[in-house]
Amino acid sequence: MVARRPVPVPPGEFVRIDGTALHVVREGAGPVVIATSGLGGAWFDWDPVVPPLTADCTVVRFDRPGLGYSQPDPRPPTLAHEADRIAALADALALPGPYVLLAHSLGAFHVEGFARMYPERTAGLVLVDPSNEEKPRPRPARQARIRAARALGGAMRATGVSRAIGPAARRSILFTQSRRHRDVADARWVRGSYGSGRFFAAALTENATYFDVAAELADLRRVAPLPDVPLRVLAAAGGYESLAARARWVRALRTLANLSPQGRCEVLDDSAHFVMLDRPDAVGEAVREVLAR
Repeated sequence: MVARRPVPVPPGEFVRIDGTALHVVREGAGPVVIATSGLGGAWFDWDPVVPPLTADCTVVRFDRPGLGYSQPDPRPPTLAHEADRIAALADALALPGPYVLLAHSLGAFHVEGFARMYPERTAGLVLVDPSNEEKPRPRPARQARIRAARALGGAMRATGVSRAIGPAARRSILFTQSRRHRDVADARWVRGSYGSGRFFAAALTENATYFDVAAELADLRRVAPLPDVPLRVLAAAGGYESLAARARWVRALRTLANLSPQGRCEVLDDSAHFVMLDRPDAVGEAVREVLAR
């Protein structure tokens, strides 16, 4: 009988929020920055950004349910759930507020929702090549989509497919969406996160509910103002094959930055979507700029 290799224990701690154990990594000292990743991401997405920041602030990274090393949540993703989860996590960790919210891609929906729902707890926003939908509409048959995503994820887990292709899927994504074309994360955590049975069910469910969450945010924008806090948007303009597509994306993210009187958009022509890998210095500088305001 061949003994199984012991599962490595990730850094950080586990905090139970609404019955779900969330994996959290807290580093540094000073004002609090709460970071959340994009669709299907994990805490180590921010590895190149965090070390230079820990002398200036406390950086708290967490894995959403089913991603990284966090347990799955039986509730499907909604904007309100994700914003409330950030608030509950900050309470559980007794983090002194207000907080700077740092988000990549899909995570930008969640932190903007947090800022609008919890304005008194928001010190600023840094959105890293954020997801953006100008006129989103919920897709039909939401429950059926969620069931299908979870069923497919469960089948991939039961057959061992997730373990076989999860890390390779991450490498493929980074090859196409980063100019570095390689991962800098510790291979142990990549295997433990992307090779787990949790990952595909959670990522597929986030993808299946993407437009529903975007539509929730559009509705929230009409009734809850964004607090007057610093907002920095980093637009990755180096991953587009056509000048027209690049121009549309930059225009959309400049419009997003203009939602705040203190908003500013920085265009990065030398970065693709994973700005944290291509230009970690730009992300760190944006965080410091918001902290200084």
